[in-house]
Amino acid sequence: MKILSPWVMGILNVTPDSFSDGGKFFTQEAALERARVMIQEGVDILDVGGESTRPGADPVSLQEEMDRVLPVIDTIRREFPITLSVDTTKYEVAKEAIKLGATIINDVNGGSDIRWISLLTDHLEVQLILMHKKGDPKTMQMNPQYLLGVVSEVKEKLTRKVKQFQEAGISLDRLWLDPGIGFGKNLNHNLDLLRHLNTLVGVAGRVVIGTSRKSFLSALLKDGKKSIEEREEGTLATHLWAYQMGASVFRVHDVGAMKRALITWDAIQDDCF
Repeated sequence: MKILSPWVMGILNVTPDSFSDGGKFFTQEAALERARVMIQEGVDILDVGGESTRPGADPVSLQEEMDRVLPVIDTIRREFPITLSVDTTKYEVAKEAIKLGATIINDVNGGSDIRWISLLTDHLEVQLILMHKKGDPKTMQMNPQYLLGVVSEVKEKLTRKVKQFQEAGISLDRLWLDPGIGFGKNLNHNLDLLRHLNTLVGVAGRVVIGTSRKSFLSALLKDGKKSIEEREEGTLATHLWAYQMGASVFRVHDVGAMKRALITWDAIQDDCF
């Protein structure tokens, strides 16, 4: 297995209702300051999103999402030489974000919009993250079922989508895969995907993992009622496990903690340190 250098993707939610940090960085000034902090902490990619995809969330209009996301991306690009990702399911938002300097599209709908192909064909510098999601945010956590097993079903769906893009001329290294922890999955589904994450390695380009502060981390604890901030240790544990299983992009809220954990892990692995 080819070992890829780990990249930390910092979450920048320009939303009033995201599950962990909704409203904290809703203004352009607050978002820019948050970007500055994550860059100081060593972030490799900033992932800017304007529509919450937490369980139970309502959709946001195209214009509202554009008004939230595009000014922030424009400002960050003018201020900092950092790789920018746009977290969106909307072709129009991604197209405008690319004009402003974004080079990664993070699509929680897993490439269901066929127009992504033309966008990637026209912009050879752009990567696309294909994430698996079952259902929509409003209802996806209402008793999700996987008749063939979650690992098999997630891999089959992502592999089929990769083939569609590859047949259209998009190289595999430009397609990154995310199993979609917490997106239409219960606790055991999430754990199974983590246990078998290596089955996605080699299907396309990088494997992305995002467990940061998600509710299943509290469900693993005895009382199950820990605060969102108290899920950070679980975030680090699951991401380090994923790193061992071949993931190389880690989408997190706490960039500094993730960078320090990866440095420590790599030092243990490197017998020449």
